[in-house]
Amino acid sequence: MARGTVQHFRILESWRLSAALAVMVYHFLRYAPGDQRPASEVLERFLPLMDMFFMISGFLIMMRYADTLLEGRRAIGRFFVRRLMRIYPLYLFTLAFFAAVGLAAQAGLFEPRWHGRYDFAVFWQHVLLVQGWGLSEGLAFNYVGWTLSAEWFCYLLFPLIVLVYRVGGAAGLLVLLAAVVAGLELAVAGGLIPFEHWMLADTWGAYRAFADFVIGALVAVAVRHQPQRAASHLPAWIAFLAALVAMYSEREPYLVLALLTGALYLAAAAEHANPAGARFLTPLHPVGRVSFGIYLLHPVVETVLLAGLWGLVLERTGLVPFFVYWYLPMAAAIAAAMLSERFFETPVARRIAARTGGASRPAAAVQAGGAG
Repeated sequence: MARGTVQHFRILESWRLSAALAVMVYHFLRYAPGDQRPASEVLERFLPLMDMFFMISGFLIMMRYADTLLEGRRAIGRFFVRRLMRIYPLYLFTLAFFAAVGLAAQAGLFEPRWHGRYDFAVFWQHVLLVQGWGLSEGLAFNYVGWTLSAEWFCYLLFPLIVLVYRVGGAAGLLVLLAAVVAGLELAVAGGLIPFEHWMLADTWGAYRAFADFVIGALVAVAVRHQPQRAASHLPAWIAFLAALVAMYSEREPYLVLALLTGALYLAAAAEHANPAGARFLTPLHPVGRVSFGIYLLHPVVETVLLAGLWGLVLERTGLVPFFVYWYLPMAAAIAAAMLSERFFETPVARRIAARTGGASRPAAAVQAGGAG
């Protein structure tokens, strides 16, 4: 792909949107009446979709910046500014919202649903986006923010990925991936990362995300060097379905990771060579492009419409069934994300870019929606 060429990966966008919606459904299900543990346990099996988030981000960033990142200190600086202004304004807004809610809880206005949700001792970790680096024992404030912390960690180390690629090519990236995975396995075995497997880590999610990011970069290298010939998109969907079946069946995590990697490569390679084959996904674009906003804003909607309006008012009245009502917060999260992208995120990013000499828009030249 030539420099400056804009390519939209619709399949990847649709997968990230599906994952964001699945996460939202999983979190909203906590407010359903009765015992919803069986349904929640089923949805928990699909948590490796978070690794797909990071893999797609690594792929997109590598496709966009592999040739230009090391062209000078200013290029690296512009990269950091562009990536930060893509994720930080909305993240900071949600953090401020939950800080205000936390202050209300401290004032005794309500009782938090779980202990430590509004722990101001770790507030500055959240401001600095380091809460996913193994510095906290639990999630706090906007609990999904750990993924933004992990993403920022990957952005900071992305120049290393490009440098390794420039020096050692794809083989160098494979060595880097092997070293990172070996380090993660040792950290889990030694109890440093307190999770059964590193693919389940959240408070230590930065290091999990970096492994996924390197995988995404490797896929980008493979796609960039493949012959430009028409390709079917069907194998990508089959591979993605196989990954979902493996998650549901609770197969070996590395098998799931391999299937997700294969699905990412097949989808990206097919659409890179045959973009027209994914045009049927075009109607999803208005929502798909704001999957990042849906993911980050749905805990805010959850607090207002589920913990608030539903939990304090509607649930006790019995006027409306939960599984009818919950479409309202889902629709509200999607609408809030679309409004945020148009009236908040893009204008703020343009103002920051104008002051720093960056691009007028935060979107990368290779797109699939979301934070990547």
